[in-house]
Amino acid sequence: MKITRIQAVPISFPVPANKSVTLGIGRSVKRDAVLIRVDTDEGLTGWGESHHGRCPGAIAKLIDTTLSELVLGMDATDVNGVWARVYKMQIASHGMGAAAVLALSGLDQALWDIRCQQANQPLYRMLGGTSKPIKAYAGGIALGWQEPESLVQEALGYISDGYRALKLRMGDTPKKDIARVQAVRKAVGDDIEILTDANTNYTLEAAARVLPAFAEAQVAWLEEPFPPQDRHAYATLAKMSNVPLAAGENHYTRYEFDTLIEDNCVRYLQPDLSKTGGITETMRIAAMAGAKKLTVNPHTSATAINMACSLHLLCGVDNPGYFEGDVTGLNPFRDHLAGQVAYKLDSNGCVSPPEGVGYGLTLDMDFIKSHPLIEGPCYV
Repeated sequence: MKITRIQAVPISFPVPANKSVTLGIGRSVKRDAVLIRVDTDEGLTGWGESHHGRCPGAIAKLIDTTLSELVLGMDATDVNGVWARVYKMQIASHGMGAAAVLALSGLDQALWDIRCQQANQPLYRMLGGTSKPIKAYAGGIALGWQEPESLVQEALGYISDGYRALKLRMGDTPKKDIARVQAVRKAVGDDIEILTDANTNYTLEAAARVLPAFAEAQVAWLEEPFPPQDRHAYATLAKMSNVPLAAGENHYTRYEFDTLIEDNCVRYLQPDLSKTGGITETMRIAAMAGAKKLTVNPHTSATAINMACSLHLLCGVDNPGYFEGDVTGLNPFRDHLAGQVAYKLDSNGCVSPPEGVGYGLTLDMDFIKSHPLIEGPCYV
């Protein structure tokens, strides 16, 4: 089965001021994604999602030109061969590095979609797994920098929905972050798991200041206190921390995860299927993590495609951790891109993958056409 066409479809929507969330990477003003359509000579079409990299037009251009020319005519079921060719020609040497990995991630998802259609099987089964409940936490672009009273009300709402874990956005001042964590812990009690995410916005000094209070509040992890390249800071903080560290959404390919695992500073790995190399590479990363008794806790991206693929992958590995439930107040890419939502929360705070062939979603072409690219940054 030959690949006959590859097309990038960048999509966007503006975030109204009353739905905007402020966190360590800025204030949200719009949401973006880059969908990838792959057509074959046997009439099968696959779809995937690439992370926008905060420059969706550039990622789309890379897909439509370079990646397309590299893999047109290749066997659509040869996911390892396509992955290896793109890596060799566009990532490993003299290429565009992270941007090319983002582009490859969506392409890889689309090829898995095609393989599933050819076999008439759900993705989790093609990955060697079975459908099962996966514990979820309330995440996405939510629970941001706000007054403790407001944050408590938001958190209680998600618990009322059924979540048994939630993630608070940190990376503000230590004093404000400590106040937020303490207020939420007091309000939700001891049975709810609290996770925190600094979005790379802490200094080593600020992180050290919040750790005692976070430990007292039984915070389950501190995610991305620093940029992924700052290995020295991770190593230093890990030695002084009783709070486990989490990272991975900004690490690309198994090679960066190999370093992350060997450094032995991060206990929870968070590959993003739309950023780190797609389903193919995340399965490799999961196997590497499993050898060290680490779980994979995927970071979810903007649309139902990534969310559904992440759930199927968690059902296909033997070391699943948390699924990141997207509780963003406004996200039509989650709610309306397909004929159904990517997941539903059960009474135990768990989710299961959508049933059906592939990742279990049928995309709405009219919806996609009605959300054209909006250039510019998505956070300010």
